[in-house]
Order: sequence, then C-alpha cells, then structure tokens
Amino acid sequence: MILKTSLGERLVYRGDFALGTLMRFMPIITQIFLWYAVYDSIGAAEGDNPAEIGGFRFRDMVAYYLLTMIARAFSSMPGLASGIAQQIRDGEVKRYLIQPIDLVTFLLLTRVAHKLAYYVIAVAPFALVFFLARDYFVDGWPSLPVFLAFCASLIMGFLIGFFLEAAIGMIGFWFLEVSSLLFVIMLFSFFLSGHMFPLTMLPEEFLWFVNFLPFKYLAYFPAAIFLGKIPEDQLAMEMWIEVAWLVFFIILCRVAYARGVKRYSGFGG
Repeated sequence: MILKTSLGERLVYRGDFALGTLMRFMPIITQIFLWYAVYDSIGAAEGDNPAEIGGFRFRDMVAYYLLTMIARAFSSMPGLASGIAQQIRDGEVKRYLIQPIDLVTFLLLTRVAHKLAYYVIAVAPFALVFFLARDYFVDGWPSLPVFLAFCASLIMGFLIGFFLEAAIGMIGFWFLEVSSLLFVIMLFSFFLSGHMFPLTMLPEEFLWFVNFLPFKYLAYFPAAIFLGKIPEDQLAMEMWIEVAWLVFFIILCRVAYARGVKRYSGFGG
C-alpha cells in the first residue's frame, strides 16, 4: 500500500515529472564534446591509434559516461539524508513511533516508487540514447554472467545508496544542524563514486584508498563491469565485497535509528 500510494504521488504531475526526467539527458551532448576535446588535445580521439587515459579510449569514455548515468539513476538519493534530519529536527519523526510504520521501511518503499516512476518515463529516452551511441560500445555486449553481475551491482548500488544516506540522516538525532556535514559527504561521494571520471585516472598512491571506500559501487563499479574493466577472475570477489558493504550499511542504519529513537525527545511538529 505504501509503494502504491507513493507511486501515485510521483505520477500526479506527470508533465512536470516527465520534463524533469528528460532534461537530465541534456548534459550528455556536453560531456561528449568535452571528452572529445580532452582526448584530441593529448593525441587522437579517433583513428587507428586513439589516445588512452586510465585505460579508457574516447569511445570507451562515452560508453562509460552513459553507463554511469544509469548507475547514478539507481544509487542517487537526492534529499533523503537532509529530509530525515529535518523530520527529526521538526518533530515529524514521532508519527513513525506511534503508528505501526517503520521509518526506514517507509522511506525505502517511497524511493523504490520514485525509481519505478522514473524508469517508466526514462526507459524510452535511455533506449534511444544507447541506440544512437551503439558504436561507442566497441567491445560489444558483455557475456550473460557479466551482464547479470552488472544488473546485480545496480540493485545493490541502489540499496547501498539508500542505507548510506539514511544512516547519514540519522546523525540528526545527535546534532541539530547537519547540512554542512551532508554537503561534505555528498561532495566526496560525487567525486569518489566515479561519476565525474573513471577512478583509474587517479594516481596510484590515491587509487588504492579510493578502491577501499564504498563510493565506487555507486557509479564506477557497474560501468566497469559492463565494459569489461573488471577481470572476470576478480569479479566474484568484488561482488562479495559489495555485498559486505551493503550489509554493513544496513546494520549501521538500523543501529543508528534504534539508538537515536532512545534519545529522541519528540519536540516540535
């Protein structure tokens, strides 16, 4: 019922929701021209010997950017952490304490509804963009096991993104104002997830540390799986590491909520 109601809320203003969804595809053209200029300035963007940056040729880079768009569409949770912190500060969270509705489950289902509504509208533009950019996927379609790993990484990326942001929002139980902290964490997440550029472009002395963090599973990891940048003999281990991070953030979110509720005073509202 929560999922159905939330889905209906997302589709009330269909025109506005559809327009906002379609406008997210506009930066694609800008990114293609930007990376073409970068590759062209250091060598050749096209030809028999195209330039490489971090193991990515120009066509690989365009394909990578398109795939990270899909990954970020799954894992991004705009307004989730700040919304939880505001509900705690304003006293709205107490309604989840007196009704048979779990806050985390309620928010998870509303995010699932949002993603479902988004992809119902975005599936056609995504299909058109990938069809027009099909020549950029020079290595073709991945094998079935690799594609299944790609799909699994998208789902786990969604769950990691949700429980990570929800856990950050729970900090509102301890601190009245968390907007500055949220900004810093989201800034690190945006850059270290691989959304701006492949993580292999980072210097080796930083790359090992970035690979240790969970942010890469939000954007870089699914795209790298699809493009074959993760060796198949290492893929299973990487997937289990992602599962471990997911379990960690689920536990962290639940523990933070349980302890936060114990010290919650219920003012405001």
